[in-house]
Amino acid sequence: MANETATLAGYVAALRFDDIPQDVRARAKVLTLDFLGSAIRARREAESTPALLAMVQALSLDADGAATVFGDAKRWTPAVAALLNGALGHSLDFDDTHADSSLHPSAPVVPAAFAVGELVGASGRDVLTAIVAGYEVCCRLGNALDPTSHYARGFHPTATAGTYGAAAAAAKLFGLSAAQIVSAFGVSGSQAAGSLQFLVNGAWNKRYQVGAAAMNGVIAATLAKNGFIGATESVEGIHGLLVGYTDTPHHDKAVADLGRVYETMKIGVKPYPSCRYTHAAIDALIAMRREHNLTPEQVKKVEIGLHRNGITLTGDAATKRHPSSIVGGQFSMFFTGALALEQGSFGWDDYTRLGDPAIDALADKFDVVQDSRLEGKTHPFGARVSITTDDGVHERIYADPSGEPNSFPSDQAMAQKFLQLARPVLDGGAQSFADAIMSLEQCARIDEATGFARRSAA
Repeated sequence: MANETATLAGYVAALRFDDIPQDVRARAKVLTLDFLGSAIRARREAESTPALLAMVQALSLDADGAATVFGDAKRWTPAVAALLNGALGHSLDFDDTHADSSLHPSAPVVPAAFAVGELVGASGRDVLTAIVAGYEVCCRLGNALDPTSHYARGFHPTATAGTYGAAAAAAKLFGLSAAQIVSAFGVSGSQAAGSLQFLVNGAWNKRYQVGAAAMNGVIAATLAKNGFIGATESVEGIHGLLVGYTDTPHHDKAVADLGRVYETMKIGVKPYPSCRYTHAAIDALIAMRREHNLTPEQVKKVEIGLHRNGITLTGDAATKRHPSSIVGGQFSMFFTGALALEQGSFGWDDYTRLGDPAIDALADKFDVVQDSRLEGKTHPFGARVSITTDDGVHERIYADPSGEPNSFPSDQAMAQKFLQLARPVLDGGAQSFADAIMSLEQCARIDEATGFARRSAA
């Protein structure tokens, strides 16, 4: 142990915009834009959104405030905006993923940064700095937790480590001292929660608990700002995060090369709106379909090999083969694989095919197994795909899905993904909002960017 809590707090307190390499700043803007596209579309279309809005109204949490809920014309209080944006941005399962920690960094961090940024009238430079600070904290803590062990305990790392990332982003914008950030992390340790039980019935917990992580980070930082004393050693202490949430902690990964190696540059983006563990297989299935001119009738059997984490999340045949809900589909290697093989593509609008007899029949030809060749790799998201036809067996192994840092899409491709998601909600204002986010460092106040989203939503 090396005082990980205090070390991370000191890093967040000291970080300045000019300290961040240009490529990291540029990547943070693209990741932010990508996340906001998902949040905007989910504000209108995610099936869990009406219940979230009904909850905040029933509890009189819908008071006017300083913060934006993206895709909504109204202004909200910061904590509620963080909750809603976090839940919305994670609802389509189209948001970014940090492979080493197996978490979605933007979902808790970006909502916290924008909520507090609007509250304090921060500049775009300040918000970008806070986002990078939050990414670095949550990704590093996710690494230290060891995602395989963390999953085995039944935890969702985006909601656990993500609470610390959200607190870091909020604390940075409040201008907290290192000692105050230690307190914010201390409160975060009491709030970090997220169960994988949602996998059993396709529940909406996953969306809510990520929004709650964003909100709880804002609350933790606000408490610390106002003199609240939080626990010390929240990460490494005898009852800390790395004791209670994993069997194989890697303390060194929380702080190794801090400020020199940016985990932000290791964040990948999703080409498909489903669990990242399905993506390498989807890539392979689409490529093999095209290469061999395959039709469903020609396919006799499909075997997909995944890392054990992928089996946990997407590969249980008893519960995943014929999902009936969108969450069930997002976490079904059978459904997503059959859809990709049948039509050669996969996007958000394709969830209308849940329960389609043609997809269910093709899914019946799929087996999903743990493949030892995918264990012990740098990233756990690879896949082996074997398709048996009358012509023989065709097999591919993809070590990584598309969208990882070594195949990161161009800015143009990322802008196109954003516009496809945001235009149905923001209409002509989507492009203006995208331009504002991609030049965020030029905003004297963050409202100059967020205002485009509110006006267009109206």
